Amino acid sequence: MIEATWIAFAFILGLTARALGLPPLIGYLGAGFALAGFGSHFGVGPTDSVVLEHLAHLGVLLLLFTIGLKLKLSNLVRREVIGGSLLHFAISSLVTLPAILVFLDTSFRESLLLAIALSFSSTVLAAKVLEGKRELRAFHGRVAIGVLIIQDLIALVVMSIASGKVPSAWALLVFGLPLLRPLLFRLLDHSGHEELMVLLGLMLALVAGGIGFEYVGLSSELGALAFGAMLAKHKRATELSNSLWAIKEVFLVGFFLQIGIGGLPDMDAMLFAGAVALLLPLKGALFFFLFLLFRLRARSAFLSASSLTNYSEFGLIVASVILPQWLTPLAITVAFSFVLSAQLNRISHPLYDRFARRLIPLERNTRHPDEQPVSLGDAQILIMGMGRTGRAAYDHLQHQGWRLISLDSDPVTVEKSSQNGRHVLFADAEDQMFWESLEMKNIEAVILAMNDPEAKIISTGKLRGKGFAGLIVSHAMYEDIAQQIEEAGADRTYLTMSEAGAGLAEHVARELRSIR
Repeated sequence: MIEATWIAFAFILGLTARALGLPPLIGYLGAGFALAGFGSHFGVGPTDSVVLEHLAHLGVLLLLFTIGLKLKLSNLVRREVIGGSLLHFAISSLVTLPAILVFLDTSFRESLLLAIALSFSSTVLAAKVLEGKRELRAFHGRVAIGVLIIQDLIALVVMSIASGKVPSAWALLVFGLPLLRPLLFRLLDHSGHEELMVLLGLMLALVAGGIGFEYVGLSSELGALAFGAMLAKHKRATELSNSLWAIKEVFLVGFFLQIGIGGLPDMDAMLFAGAVALLLPLKGALFFFLFLLFRLRARSAFLSASSLTNYSEFGLIVASVILPQWLTPLAITVAFSFVLSAQLNRISHPLYDRFARRLIPLERNTRHPDEQPVSLGDAQILIMGMGRTGRAAYDHLQHQGWRLISLDSDPVTVEKSSQNGRHVLFADAEDQMFWESLEMKNIEAVILAMNDPEAKIISTGKLRGKGFAGLIVSHAMYEDIAQQIEEAGADRTYLTMSEAGAGLAEHVARELRSIR
């Protein structure tokens, strides 16, 4: 009965949020507070949140495991990631500390821990938003996730010092984990494509990473991330991530419910959360200028900062361990920041386009690490997106003798495709400056093979806006998306599943004709 109530509240309010043009997670947050206020009428009490807390923890571990599957160590060992995260942590904590001491009746230690808790950004929210927009592997997405991982490591150190707990001597075994990689690769190779692969992912994320790391005095979140990262270079890492997607999403609903279900706040908690929420623009602006300092382009700095403009669920973990009296105010603060951040990230691309002319002059006059290609040379056909559809189109046209070039926003995909002899360059189709600087005088046709429907619509509009009069062809999963792409200026849009079915039927007909 309790589980049915959770599901019903989450679905109804999640659906309501979507109908209002808001991300469903805002509805899940609202469902948590609704259950805190009216749950007693449905047999749901505060003690029931213990079960929900466990489910939410499983969701966080699975999320971090899937992030690890897409993580490369080189994404962390970058000056903008390490420098940006450490400088932001130091500056944010030092600036917030005096304000807390002045306006709140707290000790210096308590004020310092509060300032530190508010300096972190949400790994769960940022990863979920970036994943939903398929930007986890885009340059700005990799920078944001790298910063969040550094922050989480800082949070673990803070909790260990403040609580007086230290890892056991067995924690040193963690440094030997890379030796297990061949074994993990072999297990994944032999797990098939169905339930055994799902069970392997759950075992590594929840048992080996979660319980294993806790047993030696380390964070279970760190363990899940570490085991995912060890499998990141396996050819089936993406397949494993996709197989865990639905389970992870359901458990993460529990995470958002849990934030509010613990109890309704009093007026003091609401005032604290409202005042701290007003500081979010300063938090985002600090990230933006720090990223510019480390030579990121304005667009990458803006989008990365947007993903980090929120408060962290790790703040709640810190509070539960060393600041229990601040747990409810911080929970409301995190909830407020989630609502504001979700809205900001929903419009982050058009928002940047609107202010680009003012932000670009703030860039440092140096070569940027995510510099975009300017000229497509003598290529005749441009293929945007090098997933399965893009690769198939590229290989088919290459055999026919066309001069090809492809663009993709995932550096890993670019590297792998280049190694396989394809001419692929890194670029983000939603980058306004990329389109303005792009030279494509020899291009006769463009194939839009990206996964993100919004990217196809934007790309079509940008191409026509540049005066490109050649052929634009795209694929789409749904008819309404196909119609939007054509309205933006595409010549043809093919429904993926319909074309796959027609192609399969044509193969069958050809085989039958050859037999006869």
